[in-house]
Amino acid sequence: MEGFENKNRDYAIGVMDSGVGGLTVLKQLLNVMPEESYIYFGDTQNLPYGSKSKDELIKIVKEIFEFFETQNVKAVVLACNTTSATAYEELKDKYSFKIYPLIQSVAKCIAKDKSIERLGVMATEATVKTQTYSKEFKKNNPNIKIIEQACPLWVPIVEKTLTQYDEKQVMTDYLKNIIAFNPQKVILGCTHYPYLIDTISKYAKRELFINPAKIFAEYIKEDLTLNEMRTTKEQSSVHYCASSDPEHFKHNAQMFLQIEEEPELVEL
Repeated sequence: MEGFENKNRDYAIGVMDSGVGGLTVLKQLLNVMPEESYIYFGDTQNLPYGSKSKDELIKIVKEIFEFFETQNVKAVVLACNTTSATAYEELKDKYSFKIYPLIQSVAKCIAKDKSIERLGVMATEATVKTQTYSKEFKKNNPNIKIIEQACPLWVPIVEKTLTQYDEKQVMTDYLKNIIAFNPQKVILGCTHYPYLIDTISKYAKRELFINPAKIFAEYIKEDLTLNEMRTTKEQSSVHYCASSDPEHFKHNAQMFLQIEEEPELVEL
């Protein structure tokens, strides 16, 4: 199979997530590499990912990766903590493009700051179940202490599939164990969660939370540069795809990025 290093550097970068949450990563990629072309795939048909089994998630990601193969991308960004935790290790060597997993990349970067000794992670049920954040941070800093908290209702709130709920209860139920742990920082371990930061900040200090999207984008930029895979073109483009209801995707996307045209429907 053709290797990542043999890909044309002017090919697009694929970015995938279960819905609009990964747009927080795409936004940062556009900030640090505005000259690149991107194909964003929002798998609205299968969201939320957080409640699915590992086998289900591997099957879903394989189908999306096969779509990206047909688009001849040079790299794919797993702008999704859940699939980074469950599918990356299984699929990382099976495709012709370089794969950037969110958790593993971000843990490598944040763990360099040895002043962080106590860390909280708020993520989906599937991510927390794998304990991937804990494992990856301990690889890079064995002395770090971590607590991981599942927040299963937060993605449905962001994607507006859950509209009737008690805000205070939903926030405090998930935050109480984190706050009791007294961490120095808390990672928003799902790309949807930064959208909720104003609400979360009513119940905990805003400066406690890390949105890993910027760190992740900088890491990808550095790695592409190192591998001499940055584009030579001056004109970039972004093509959006959704696996169901592109109109709903476009509507929800406005909280992250302004999308002018309706995304292409790509059914898996």
